Amino acid sequence: MARTVLTWWIPLLILQSFLLAIAFGSNEVEEEFSESLLLKPLPDRKVQKFRVKEMELSFTQGRWNHEHWGGFDSLSSMNAKPVGVELWAVFDVPHSQVDTSWKNLTHALSGLFCASINFLESSTSYAAPTWGFGRSADKLRYGSLPREAVCTENLTPWLKLLPCRDKDGISALMNRPSVYRGFYHSQRLHLSMVDSGEEGLGSGMLLEQSLTVVLQPDTVYDGKDLQPSWSLSSLFGRKVVGKCVLAKSSNVYLQMEGLAHQALWKNEEFELSTQPDRILRENSSFLYIFNIDKSSDSEPFDLGLTWKLPSKWSCQQAPLHASRFLMGSGNERGAIAILLKATESQDKLSGRDLTNGGRCTIRANVFQIFPWYVKVYYHTLQIFVDQQQNTSGEVLKKINVSPSTDKMSSGMMEMMLELPCEVKSAAISIEYDKGFLHIDEYPPDANQGFDIPSALISFPDHHASLDFKEELSTLPLLSKFKDKSLVRSYTEVLLVPLTTPDFSMPYNVITITCTVFALYFGSLLNALRRRIGEEERFLKSKGKKTGGLKQLLSRFTAKIRGRPAESPSSESTAAAQSSVLSSKLLFKIILVAGVAATWQYFSTDK
Repeated sequence: MARTVLTWWIPLLILQSFLLAIAFGSNEVEEEFSESLLLKPLPDRKVQKFRVKEMELSFTQGRWNHEHWGGFDSLSSMNAKPVGVELWAVFDVPHSQVDTSWKNLTHALSGLFCASINFLESSTSYAAPTWGFGRSADKLRYGSLPREAVCTENLTPWLKLLPCRDKDGISALMNRPSVYRGFYHSQRLHLSMVDSGEEGLGSGMLLEQSLTVVLQPDTVYDGKDLQPSWSLSSLFGRKVVGKCVLAKSSNVYLQMEGLAHQALWKNEEFELSTQPDRILRENSSFLYIFNIDKSSDSEPFDLGLTWKLPSKWSCQQAPLHASRFLMGSGNERGAIAILLKATESQDKLSGRDLTNGGRCTIRANVFQIFPWYVKVYYHTLQIFVDQQQNTSGEVLKKINVSPSTDKMSSGMMEMMLELPCEVKSAAISIEYDKGFLHIDEYPPDANQGFDIPSALISFPDHHASLDFKEELSTLPLLSKFKDKSLVRSYTEVLLVPLTTPDFSMPYNVITITCTVFALYFGSLLNALRRRIGEEERFLKSKGKKTGGLKQLLSRFTAKIRGRPAESPSSESTAAAQSSVLSSKLLFKIILVAGVAATWQYFSTDK
């Protein structure tokens, strides 16, 4: 995690050099040199423009496995994010300017991180939570893009915010192929205002960057039931050759859970390749601290762990494991359900509410956003506790609903549940209808379906932290993990299939209509541009060529009968043929016009 303090002013350095040459004669020259440095504080225009009090942006690929990777520790509570892009911000502006500041912020971040964050500017893509998100702020805006693909174009701007980028220090381990081949990776950027005296800093902005990656070591199975051994070079393909020259401290931490009393770096269970500089004891784990200040090109830092004996341990989980799914079939209506299951560590968790008449309860806040084309019927909300429907108000303590408006705003629901500690399972279901979109509102991959953002489940009575007895003020990362953070978890992203039209039909209609009109206007123009005189001469010449045999037979018959040969009138013949041709042409024109009128009548929507 990188922490950077941005002050409110940017120093403007003006270096002036004066060189004065004075000639006192033809052979002697005296040089005089002077320099000065002018410092002038300038206001930070971006901070004044957006007036952001606190902001967090995350790019995530993959879903955090709360069952196997933990859900009740500081790492998962702060760095486990939903799939895609998540952005929330608190503004220090009047209420009438919050939406405008949000839109400007999304456009600025979209250009900075090469992402489609500007799609969150629409009122149908963000919401204004009050208390269900975990932060009580009346000027809070929240938006999510589940389908946003995360690639190196998003990681490169994130690395450029670091003082040494990815050229030196621990950030040099951020090898792109190694990062993106993992099961899960999430890059997070958190920006907050710091008042004078807080955290030992002056007034300004505190920038925190964290990259969370879940990797699997590349090891060959040797027939033993051992965990795979690993090293930094095998995971990232690189070694640490030194710290960033601008960093105050550069440390590598290794947290081992499930160890009873083995605090040594060489023991009967495992062995570390490098001796740690410091070992800290936590309630259920040991933390090994390695200082990389002495590493160099000749002696790079490459931490490795080799297992000697099979070892099993489990990460501490949240009080309830949440999962969300769809119910129903067809393209007309359905239901959204959230299932909460008790975990194995439920009985070991502290912070339970015993003030409610001496009854042990677990409070859970549920925050969901529904797109406008998913028309939710909030009166159909049902709550089941241990497979029994609960109709009383003992479980549902508080609810806040914001209905959606077609093509204007998305829907939002915030619920506070109070469940008994001995609960085994709880379910929430709500019905919805599927809306219809205009043909211009469908995305290019409409047949894939439409996404509903992840729901957030938080437990206000439970906080995660690392309990160290030593003073950790000089270690920023451990100081952050020592602070209490709200236990929260995100559910799956739902994929809802909507009624999708046949996008090839407009093409077919256009081609058939153009063909009919081409035939109609082609025949009409042919009839208008045709010359009658040329047609008559053409018919005369044609009659001369084909009528020779007929005339010869008529003359031979007349001689036999003793009568003179009668020559047919050429004018009457040409007129008859011309009339026949005109009638055929007229019939074609009327036929084409009739077909066009019939097509226009049946193709027009009534």
